[in-house]
Amino acid sequence: MNHIYPIFDRILQREQKEALLKQKGIVIWMVGLSGSGKSTLARAAENALHQQGKLTMLLDGDNLRTGINNNLGFSEEDRTENIRRAAEVAKLFGNCGLITICSLISPTEKIRNMARSIIGDNYFEVYIDCPLEICEQRDVKGLYAKARRGEIKEFTGISSPFDPPQNPDLSLKTYEQSIEDCHQILVDKILEITAIKY
Repeated sequence: MNHIYPIFDRILQREQKEALLKQKGIVIWMVGLSGSGKSTLARAAENALHQQGKLTMLLDGDNLRTGINNNLGFSEEDRTENIRRAAEVAKLFGNCGLITICSLISPTEKIRNMARSIIGDNYFEVYIDCPLEICEQRDVKGLYAKARRGEIKEFTGISSPFDPPQNPDLSLKTYEQSIEDCHQILVDKILEITAIKY
């Protein structure tokens, strides 16, 4: 590492980019089981924010696994590396003043703490709270059925653990509230925390 010379102190800072965009950069880290509503809410929030003139970036777990993380499996080690890479990319976007929405299962407290430590003060955790049995009833992608048949190994909630966040910045109960209500709460909160006060 003695041949690496970072130039962080000589590049434009986050505040300068936020002033240009008229918004604060933030990383919205959306966690929850498959089928909880993460991707649906993330896409809807990005569209709503775009319509209000906000610059956003959406990082979805499935999308990341087709590109930057396409060499990773679902072992504990690979899941950790998947989140580490996602967090590093999200940090870069957040530091550019973008509202960066990450839709990632992020199954354990250890993994989420790692993401938080990488991203720092820009990290805003949103727990998409939905019980396993309801996610399994929805089974939007047919993954739970495959996992129950043993066709998918190490599937979160079935053969791999999911630790619900204990202290998320925002919790949305998609099994009690409508998707529309959850969407409005999420967008209102993002607009509140990314507003620049003059």
